[in-house]
Amino acid sequence: QVQLVESGGGLVQAGGSLRVSCAASGRIFTINTMGWYRQAPGKQRELVATITSGGTKTYADSVKGRFIISRENAKNTVYLQMDSLKFEDTAVYYCNANLVDTSSLTYREYWGQGTQVTVSS
Repeated sequence: QVQLVESGGGLVQAGGSLRVSCAASGRIFTINTMGWYRQAPGKQRELVATITSGGTKTYADSVKGRFIISRENAKNTVYLQMDSLKFEDTAVYYCNANLVDTSSLTYREYWGQGTQVTVSS
């Protein structure tokens, strides 16, 4: 089994910072891209940031300059450092990974359970 488990969410005041993490575990062969998505109430899930196995990063325009995505490949973990948080950043943040497990020869998408980030105005 492959699991992605997020942690680090919580309640923070606008302008504050928070770091969420996601650890992938299980019978993983290799991980390509990892990323963070978020879904606010009544809205579609949207991409926040991605990072490839080689370290190439992308960000949504709404978070560029405020959020930093990083990963530790040896730990199969991806992080999202969120600074200068705004009320509109409030959402459930989901971890995503494109990976191959030990029973498959193809890449598949996996999702974490989500962690709530609430920013008070």
